[in-house]
Amino acid sequence: MLDQPSPIREGEALDQEALQTYLRQHWDGFRKIEGIQQFPGGYSNLTYLLKTNAGEAVLRRPPFGANIRSAHDMGREYRVLSKLRPVLKTIPQPIVYCEDEAIIGAPFYLMERVEGIILRGNLAKQLQWAPKQMRQVSESAVDTLAALHQIDIEATGLIELGKPEGYVGRQVEGWIKRYYKAETDKVPAMDELAQWMQKNKPAEGPAGLIHNDFKYDNLVLGPDPPHNIRAILDWEMATVGDPLMDLGTTLAYWTEPKEARLMPLAAANLTWLPGNLNRQEVLHRYAQQREITITNPVFYYVFGAFKIGVIVQQIYARYQRGHTQDPRFANLLQAVQYFGQRGAAALGKGKISGLD
Repeated sequence: MLDQPSPIREGEALDQEALQTYLRQHWDGFRKIEGIQQFPGGYSNLTYLLKTNAGEAVLRRPPFGANIRSAHDMGREYRVLSKLRPVLKTIPQPIVYCEDEAIIGAPFYLMERVEGIILRGNLAKQLQWAPKQMRQVSESAVDTLAALHQIDIEATGLIELGKPEGYVGRQVEGWIKRYYKAETDKVPAMDELAQWMQKNKPAEGPAGLIHNDFKYDNLVLGPDPPHNIRAILDWEMATVGDPLMDLGTTLAYWTEPKEARLMPLAAANLTWLPGNLNRQEVLHRYAQQREITITNPVFYYVFGAFKIGVIVQQIYARYQRGHTQDPRFANLLQAVQYFGQRGAAALGKGKISGLD
């Protein structure tokens, strides 16, 4: 059940000869690419497995047709990995970065491959883990997020990743701006969330390291025991700021059973399988691990739901504008509506629990 690559999807092939020539000049010990495959899933950056004489490596590049440079900054992601590697054992070793778009059509970087289990949505039917195992995985994920947020960003130099002052306000205004720039259809719930967040921004909390996309399919597990987290992936949006904003994104991704039956995209995060903590338990355990009180969890959850809706809307807009023909994107407007409605429901109930 280890994460396995598949044949490269149509229209997403790499120029193997040009890539091989470049790597010979920039990767010590490299001579030849023996094969290239693509990892499944993902709606953002593309991920490939390179089998080479120097071992296996993972290549990351922006999606074809993407024009959201700040959201697909390969150089920044490579620098983040380089800074984090000495601090965290669960960071894959970066190998090489290339900013020359002439090689494969976009900037890219290589990192070591960490083998293990990645809980992607397509595993839901074949995963035979007992509820006890799933509970251990969910507890380990929450504990890992809390630990990330307690790293001393001053002592480690990670403060250089961003400007924590004013982070909450910049995030709210920035994601609202991105949404309306990518808007294709009116989604009243997203409008409601945007207006509410602007009027209800909380005070800044102490700054910490923020992953910004912390969910199951960005964790490499086990395989023995499965709740052992071997690597944390996808650091493209990492920065420093109020960690509760990061928690909000994780809570919004954290799908509960009734919700999984409503929205396939939400069901891809396997937190709805029997044994997992629910959102309220995630919030409680996280607060315990950090020894803090979270006075306004609804705001952070609403922000997370809105942010995910914006990310999906940006992908859908690329499809609508003809920048990609990937059939997976055709019905993403429904997902934008779903995340907007989940946020609006939390406002109505004043709590982050799932469907009643």
